[in-house]
Amino acid sequence: MKTFVMREIGTVGMMDKPEPRPGPNDAIVRTTAALICTSDSHTVAGGIGPRTDLTLGHEAVGVVSEVGSAVEVMRPGDRVLIGAITPDWGDPAAQGGHASQSGGPLGGWKFSNTKDGVFGEYFHVNDADANMAKIPDDVPDEMAVYCADMLSTGFMGAEHGNIPIGGTVAVLAQGPVGLMATAGAKLRGAGLVIGVDSVPNRQELARSYGADEIVDFTTEDVVDRVMELTGGEGVDTAIEALGADVTFQTAVKITKPGGTISVIGYFGEGEFVHIPRVEWGVGMADKTIATGLCPGGRLRMDRLLRVLETKRLDPTPMTTHTFPFDQMERAFEVADQKLDDVIKVLITF
Repeated sequence: MKTFVMREIGTVGMMDKPEPRPGPNDAIVRTTAALICTSDSHTVAGGIGPRTDLTLGHEAVGVVSEVGSAVEVMRPGDRVLIGAITPDWGDPAAQGGHASQSGGPLGGWKFSNTKDGVFGEYFHVNDADANMAKIPDDVPDEMAVYCADMLSTGFMGAEHGNIPIGGTVAVLAQGPVGLMATAGAKLRGAGLVIGVDSVPNRQELARSYGADEIVDFTTEDVVDRVMELTGGEGVDTAIEALGADVTFQTAVKITKPGGTISVIGYFGEGEFVHIPRVEWGVGMADKTIATGLCPGGRLRMDRLLRVLETKRLDPTPMTTHTFPFDQMERAFEVADQKLDDVIKVLITF
């Protein structure tokens, strides 16, 4: 089968590989649609260390091709969504309520990390009954695929943010995950949602997903503007959706005492992330810092698909580019180099 791989740090390409085979609890899925994530770029750049001929990708939907002997729920022919994070549900971390950390910190992240990912004509799914969900008939593939990571991670930012109904929220960075955090904040009942970004098409989408105010960090001071918008109090919840030290510090500064800094960004650079001491209340301002990795699992995926099925949200306006799988190298170039005002690239198979 054809796959798109990281040959080594900094190098990608197409490669033929054998079709995978399932173990007793596993499934093989024929890919029908996938999305490219910024995390794929981080991987290729060496963010998780050297890899050789590793199939990339972790956001996909498809049709079940084959299942193992112990799989009870999923059957060949089922149209399914697979979480970007595929935990081992028997692990103590999963039993303790932290499934994404099964097997160790970030251990639920297997695709394009510790095993081949989804950018192939077929891919392998561990613990199939727990890590896949059947897609409702009226939810198309190009919409359902957003539930694998973007909705799950973005909504997690709002969920971990402890947003009170009518509360104030700032979402720092309006990339795809930040946009879904903005949508999640609205769904959670926020009374004021402030989106922070400088890119016009992302600002426009942020407004469509629920941002009441937009702050452009290239033309105004984010801290000053957020304080002005909140009457000098700061926000109940700041969602850091970029993964940068300076953005994290801003999140701490704009969060009111007793509020929550919800971190969903990928911090791929630097030895440390700094907390501004005074704005942190020298450690005593009751500001909570919450972190997490994209939640996975069938229950999570079923709930996210229900949000789409009942038309609470349409993520497909984030799709700015679509390529067939045989143009994967060009598709990755567009996403990796952020060409042509790209937000999200859809791959069709």
